[in-house]
Amino acid sequence: MPKITKRVVDGLHPDPSGRDVFTWDSELKGFGIRMKPTGAASYLIQYRTPQGATRRLAFDKVGVPTPDQARDRARQLLAEVSNGADPSATRHASREALTVAELCDQYLEAARAGLVTTRFNKPKKASTVAIDEGRVSRHIKPLIGKTLVEKLNRAAVQKMADAIAEGKTAGTFKTKARGKAVVEGGTGTAARVVELLGGVWTWAEKRGLASGVNPARGVQKIKGDAKDRVLSADELAALGQAMRDSEARFPAAVAALRLIALTGLRREEACGLRWSEIDKASACLRLTATKTGRSMRPIGEAAFDVLDAIAKGLEDAKKSKGVFVFPNASGEASADLKKAIAAIFDTAGLQDARAHDLRRTFGSIAADEGYGDASIGELLGHAKRGVTERHYIRRADAALIAAADRVSARIAKALDGNTAVVVEFNSAPKNTVSDAAG
Repeated sequence: MPKITKRVVDGLHPDPSGRDVFTWDSELKGFGIRMKPTGAASYLIQYRTPQGATRRLAFDKVGVPTPDQARDRARQLLAEVSNGADPSATRHASREALTVAELCDQYLEAARAGLVTTRFNKPKKASTVAIDEGRVSRHIKPLIGKTLVEKLNRAAVQKMADAIAEGKTAGTFKTKARGKAVVEGGTGTAARVVELLGGVWTWAEKRGLASGVNPARGVQKIKGDAKDRVLSADELAALGQAMRDSEARFPAAVAALRLIALTGLRREEACGLRWSEIDKASACLRLTATKTGRSMRPIGEAAFDVLDAIAKGLEDAKKSKGVFVFPNASGEASADLKKAIAAIFDTAGLQDARAHDLRRTFGSIAADEGYGDASIGELLGHAKRGVTERHYIRRADAALIAAADRVSARIAKALDGNTAVVVEFNSAPKNTVSDAAG
């Protein structure tokens, strides 16, 4: 057996019979070269485990390190073997170890199956899971997806958060044949991605897929200032005009947007509203699935006028109501009106406002009318209800119904361009109406 040198390496040739060719070093026992029939050659070590099994471990390609450098590396590996290690088994275990990307895929698969719950102990909604999928594919996987779960630490998560905050993962991506997704970076996005990763880790730890301190814990997050965009009286009038101008093109979006304005509903709640959730006798909506679970929302006459008009339109067209107030083309699910609603805002010259700003505007006008935080929270579905309210109260409080009617009537007049009764929304509360929720 010769000592492996550059001359020996240069003289190696594949076996014509198609077998692997092994060349062993005369200086270091267990160190050698394996050449495949294709001509590809690798440095390797051969050793026995404490259990007596023979192992071979290829650790570098011939031509990358020099023979002397390869011999030094082989000597280190064989020293580990003499101390009881099994480098080949360690490598196989590393290859089989779960990566962050694979862990996220398992989490999303469970979430789609309804096996991941929110803090309200309810399965994550499909729309929320879709948002999670976007954050995983656009931020987590590109930055730390290849990292082994067992190697993930807070420093790596912090670097990911910093990169997202700096906009390194921002961009426009094609999602469908005719669609695209605009992915934004910034501190707010970074904070939400870190929170998602922390949730993935907690879920994984309970199932034995991860262990140790949650790497998202303690990561510096800058959420930024809370949004406070509300529409003024003139902006509501402009939006109302845009609705009237867009009615022929986007009839469902116009109706949904008006309902959002008159109730303070979230866009998903309004667009996903079911006929069975409307309780006109009790002047409320009984939403079965919201961000906070089941929710009863008092609404005013102006909002019921919108729903009555939709029902009458179906009756005049001799169409059945179906399940959803705003169904998609098949009628089997709710319509996706996000883009159409955004287009109406743009038509009104309100490119910086969207549906959620109407929810904030509803709350602002309610405060201007003198209602307290508890009452406004009930109107918007924010309040945390106790056992009595959650299980025994079946009708909306009369004072809350009156509040909803008063606020929606005021917004309806503003949308119709009647600003005579509309004052500035930021004026001090009048405190003329008692707080219905105490």
